[in-house]
Amino acid sequence: MSRVQVLALYKSLIKESQKFDSYNYRNYALRKIRDCFRENMNLTDNAKIKEEILGGQKNLEIIRRQVFVGNLYKTDKLVIEMMK
Repeated sequence: MSRVQVLALYKSLIKESQKFDSYNYRNYALRKIRDCFRENMNLTDNAKIKEEILGGQKNLEIIRRQVFVGNLYKTDKLVIEMMK
């Protein structure tokens, strides 16, 4: 996998996660994505890299579904969100 493909996946995951209406889900997803990419930043084994990319693509689909479902049931914003 090329660096460009990895970065494109990272950007897609971040972009989709920012669509969560729920502050808690949004921040959890963003934190988890950043932590996982930092953890695997120094991988050199191509098989392991491909495995992680496939896992990231599956997670992207999960995030897309969860954003859609979450948007069906809107809630009020939290106090912390109103402060920004």
